Amino acid sequence: MVWVKRTLWLLLTLFAGVLILQGVASESGEVVVLSTQGSGDEPEETRLWVVDLDGFQYLRAGQPRSGWFERLQATPRVGVERGDVRMAYDAIPRPELRDQVNDLMRSKYGWADEFVGKLFGRDDATPVRLEPVLDTTPPARAPAPVEAAAEREAEEARPAEPQTSGM
Repeated sequence: MVWVKRTLWLLLTLFAGVLILQGVASESGEVVVLSTQGSGDEPEETRLWVVDLDGFQYLRAGQPRSGWFERLQATPRVGVERGDVRMAYDAIPRPELRDQVNDLMRSKYGWADEFVGKLFGRDDATPVRLEPVLDTTPPARAPAPVEAAAEREAEEARPAEPQTSGM
């Protein structure tokens, strides 16, 4: 009975170690924040690796059933925060670039990419190209200055003054 407990403890410890190492590996190197539209009102954020190829940024979906990848396919307009810059993109799956993007990820992220690749594989990984949204259409009318909007909000927040009648 003791050997069963020790074996279970060893397996549990190994499993926890692999999970911790996978978490450390996933956060090593440059990580961007991808915002996708889910079923609720608020966007869902996912931390991912990114590489640059031919003037575009690429993400990689390791699994075709990844939640962020499914949301992106349903609504390809996404937000990406890279460093201090946040921009809107149209996300375009580019499976034909799998080998190139896998090689770039391996070069950039080293041991971490190899470790995660051994856990999940890369045979069905899908690169996703981020094409910047270049919306040059001006708004229908210019927004009111910030000060005017703040004054209007302050006025609306004041309690109504009591009305007095002259009778």
